[in-house]
Amino acid sequence: MKNWYLYALVFISGAAVLAVEILGTRILGPFYGVSLFLWSALITVTLAALSVGYAIGGRWADRGPRLARLCYLLAVAGIWLLFIPIVRRPVLFIAEPFGLRFAVLLATFILFAPPLTLLGMVSPYAIRLKALDLSEVGRTAGDLYAISTIGSVLAALATGFVLIPSVGVNRLTFLIGAVLIVTAVLGLLKDRAWKTAAAAVLVLLVAVPVALANSAGERADPESGLLAVEQSPYAEIRVLDIDGVRHLLIDGGIHTLVNRLTWTSYFPYVAVTELAREYFERPGRMLLLGLGGGTIAKNYSRAGWAVDAVEIDPVVVDLAREYFGFTASDANVYEIDGREFLIRSNEIYDVIIVDAFGSSSIPFHLITRESFGLVADHLQADGVLMVNVESLGWEDRTIKSVTATLLEHFSHVLALPTTAVPDEFGNVIVLASNRVLEVPADLQDMTRTRGHWLNNNYLRRAWDKRFIPDPRQGFVLTDDLNPIDVWSEEVNFVARKDLHDYFGANGRSW
Repeated sequence: MKNWYLYALVFISGAAVLAVEILGTRILGPFYGVSLFLWSALITVTLAALSVGYAIGGRWADRGPRLARLCYLLAVAGIWLLFIPIVRRPVLFIAEPFGLRFAVLLATFILFAPPLTLLGMVSPYAIRLKALDLSEVGRTAGDLYAISTIGSVLAALATGFVLIPSVGVNRLTFLIGAVLIVTAVLGLLKDRAWKTAAAAVLVLLVAVPVALANSAGERADPESGLLAVEQSPYAEIRVLDIDGVRHLLIDGGIHTLVNRLTWTSYFPYVAVTELAREYFERPGRMLLLGLGGGTIAKNYSRAGWAVDAVEIDPVVVDLAREYFGFTASDANVYEIDGREFLIRSNEIYDVIIVDAFGSSSIPFHLITRESFGLVADHLQADGVLMVNVESLGWEDRTIKSVTATLLEHFSHVLALPTTAVPDEFGNVIVLASNRVLEVPADLQDMTRTRGHWLNNNYLRRAWDKRFIPDPRQGFVLTDDLNPIDVWSEEVNFVARKDLHDYFGANGRSW
């Protein structure tokens, strides 16, 4: 047995482990959101499966090490990976009744524990094959684990930076499975296990076409309303039409919801963001952090405002232009992280709106004392900041802590809830400024020249229910201490349940 094959086998198995772990975020993220709990579930299952694999693999190797038996591990792991995209949907529905947190763990275990356990068995089995006597066991183990780890490092970089955006999740999963099977077949031929090698080739020839035929969920299907499916470096992004309503979905969460003929938003909070214009006698400059489908940018631009929009994901920008009527005249778009833009830019604005959401929460680095300090540096002395927050009711601890954090830089904070009752899940717009945030009575009467803002039901309701959150019941969020991801998981739990009910079981949204 030549060393190169064993080294190649260990390298490929190590690469597959990290690739599968990263792919897990895209396989499960559109259904559950890419949250702290999803990452925790993936890491937990990966480490547990590898631990079991190490223990079993070492014992199995001691019972009579043969190259063919090692190849069986790769072949079965590869076959399992081929069918993950096919069985994903039924597994998700089996797990869903157990509640979001346990469902994430259960689905992760069912889909990924078996192949990861098999891949974990490879290294100790390979060491047993490679070590000819006790005097070289240490060096052999070190060399093989180093090669396996190098494979993991390169796979992690390639999967996240290149392969997912360019190949797609399903096809990449199939490709990894196929590579494992081909590697196993080469080893079986080398060990003269002709029948087993032929069986593996047969499985590959049958399974790959079946698997590829079931990859349609990764492609657009305009007849069903699924207009676009894109894998960006940051998320899975979809454009979906349902009964005349166009949706922009990022990892399965709705980020834009508009009438596909008029581009009017159905999100109440979008109407509420128009209030900031009422604090100024004439149109000024607005900065939007988080473009989405571009609805807020368009609303301000068409009211005569000069708009700069910051969006980290270029795919979101492209889809906003192609499917949501967003044009170059609506805003100057900067494809960069919001906080990085604030650090680099010297521009000053009258209004800044933070409407940046990941899969399940506001990115933590955009909602800290340090980040709001950068925002304050870019506002006029009488400028207004608006922060869109999803919460479980008006008195959510996130609202109170955002208020406490904003008061580190602004003298006035006001909350505008978009839900009808205080304990509902929904959006709360938090305003902050160094000016008084009450709209003067004379402005309220100027509906003909000021955009009829009182005639907007969503905006009027939010204004009538405005309140000042109690910052004493929250605490200041900082770069050093910020539990927003943990708090947001409770919101994500409710949001994902609502999303699953809203979209049903057709799978177009994920």
